[in-house]
Amino acid sequence: MPPTSRDAGTATDPDLPPCVEGGDGISVIRGSGNCRSWNNIQYKVGLSAKNVGSAKLSMNVATIPPGGVAHAHVHVGFELMLYILQGRVRHDYGPGLRQSIENQAGDFIYIEPGVPHEVFNLSAHDPVVAVVARSDASEWENIVPYDKTREPIPPMSQPDRNSDSCS
Repeated sequence: MPPTSRDAGTATDPDLPPCVEGGDGISVIRGSGNCRSWNNIQYKVGLSAKNVGSAKLSMNVATIPPGGVAHAHVHVGFELMLYILQGRVRHDYGPGLRQSIENQAGDFIYIEPGVPHEVFNLSAHDPVVAVVARSDASEWENIVPYDKTREPIPPMSQPDRNSDSCS
């Protein structure tokens, strides 16, 4: 049976064009340019409950423009994994966003549910491009803004110098 085109949910989400192919257990979205945005991040159409009927997962490709910032937010009740394809990024995270880590192309990142974070593209000239996978089929419905100024700032702690590290 040839692949069929399925309505991508344009009635409920005008940002999702009808671009899903397949059926009988396999759905496909062909490569596209960025066509959606949220919190200063541009996205390619990806897979979610809105267009493929997934129950527990969503996935897409995100681009943070040069010098861009994805403002502080929290993922409520779901995990997130990133793979950086291009660029350099910094995550400020934790209570009051007092911790920081930098990542670059080739790095994998895991963000636990409930961890506040803000994301910065470290380049003024190049975008950051990453594959984003979430354990939430709704994509952005369970993300809430985080006000870093309302969080009590705990005393700084020293890093654990005995922890294992990868090389």
